[in-house]
Amino acid sequence: MKASEIRAKSSEELKAEIQNQKENLFNLKFRNRLAQIEDNSQIKKIRRSIARMQTIIRERDLSDNV
Repeated sequence: MKASEIRAKSSEELKAEIQNQKENLFNLKFRNRLAQIEDNSQIKKIRRSIARMQTIIRERDLSDNV
């Protein structure tokens, strides 16, 4: 998901999406340990997506407090 797409969502939607992505990440890591995953780069992509969403939420929090 691109940053522009993330910025279009509300904070509540982002928090729900982060929770969903964390569950996906857990499942991918579990399947990776069992050697059932073919594309290991998915783990990296999901981690970066979560980080992007958290960064945008943090930016919004800081701009509200100023």
